[in-house]
Amino acid sequence: MPVSQFHPAPSPADMPPEGSLKVSGTLREKDVKRLVSKSRSSNIGPTALYYAGVTAPVISSGVALAVRQMIIGSGMSTYWIWLISSIIAAMAGICWYLIFVRWSYRHQNGRSSELDAETAIDLASTGVHIRRGDVETRIGWGAVEAVHQTRRDTLITFRGAGPLLIPDRWFGKDKAAAKAFKARLKEGLTNGTQSKATQ
Repeated sequence: MPVSQFHPAPSPADMPPEGSLKVSGTLREKDVKRLVSKSRSSNIGPTALYYAGVTAPVISSGVALAVRQMIIGSGMSTYWIWLISSIIAAMAGICWYLIFVRWSYRHQNGRSSELDAETAIDLASTGVHIRRGDVETRIGWGAVEAVHQTRRDTLITFRGAGPLLIPDRWFGKDKAAAKAFKARLKEGLTNGTQSKATQ
């Protein structure tokens, strides 16, 4: 007597929400750079600027004392000793600030997971569901702050979560799917009190 295999019914978590729109793809390095340039006002972090501003006066003070001790036996008047040491100290502080900021410049944008793992986005009735590798994030429509659309991509910003970039190439040549996806995003914006859509 043949034995038939029993296949359990899929759980609600495995079943796609009714009326949901999905898109998936992998971000390229250029996409991450555009995301960084659109969501950040500077390539230098606030911590780097803080430490650069704190350490620059210390460097200036140290250089001023060192220069003063070096030229104090040259026979110059006290006025010229303090003037020369102050000028050199100011130049040293400025140079250190510029060097520190340059060292702190972000040469690589984004995390490795953003480039390696595939990102799947699902626009469900409850909000935006994002899955990247083994990490899943669910964001309600009320947290969608703005949607910025360009010819190459769509940028979604949230309240309380990081921004999300969706390149148009993820839709391939299916323009109807891209249009329906973007229209669903605009519909979801109505749930936010401070939401706006720009093109």
